[in-house]
Amino acid sequence: MNTAFDPRAIVSLPVQGKTELLFLLFHGVGGQASAMAPLAAALREQYPQAAVVSLNAPEPFDGMPGTGGFQWFSVSGITDISRGERVDAALPGFIARIRAWAAHFELDWPMVALAGFSQGAIMALEAVQAEAQLVGRVIAVGSRYAYVPQHAPQGVCIHLLHGTADAVLPYRLAVDAANALVAEGADVTADVLPGIGHELHPKLVDKAMEQLRTFIPARLWREAVMTAAEQDKGLKH
Repeated sequence: MNTAFDPRAIVSLPVQGKTELLFLLFHGVGGQASAMAPLAAALREQYPQAAVVSLNAPEPFDGMPGTGGFQWFSVSGITDISRGERVDAALPGFIARIRAWAAHFELDWPMVALAGFSQGAIMALEAVQAEAQLVGRVIAVGSRYAYVPQHAPQGVCIHLLHGTADAVLPYRLAVDAANALVAEGADVTADVLPGIGHELHPKLVDKAMEQLRTFIPARLWREAVMTAAEQDKGLKH
């Protein structure tokens, strides 16, 4: 299935019944939507009622022209300062695509999740920092933030996954970001697995599926504790 507004997307829909969740997948720099196939397959198996959509970045990869790859922003001559500027310039179009797909499936933002690898995950992470009530979850594999997070995105669960042998984006970037988010009260997990490089490794995919299944946001814990306290108070009276 393709749609008129995003004809290059790879879309997998529920075999039957209503679409209840939407996962939008974003590849790394120089890649294509098809590179996210391992993660798409895992999501399809775990969430049969989800739409799983892998997107191509909007720009041809300028690091190696003619290869058929794409980029969310150019990394040519990139620095820590220019990275943020380039992400900022790309975010409006990126966010608009997320909104368009959510509207296409008529799903409210908590029912939408983003999953990215490397540069695609940078965009996903910064999108929820920039835009409130955009999606409910973000899975970021082998990635980083363009900026150190200064606030917790409300209502968003963030799952950071990295390999210790990643020589492209060192895992300390994910650990430091997780610590900053925890300090701001965010719902975040950070899993660093030994011996894995800069890749969408099966072990990282499996860990992402585990976190999606088992992680309970702090907000829900607080609500459960408050409910239990109220019930206990009522029993005592």
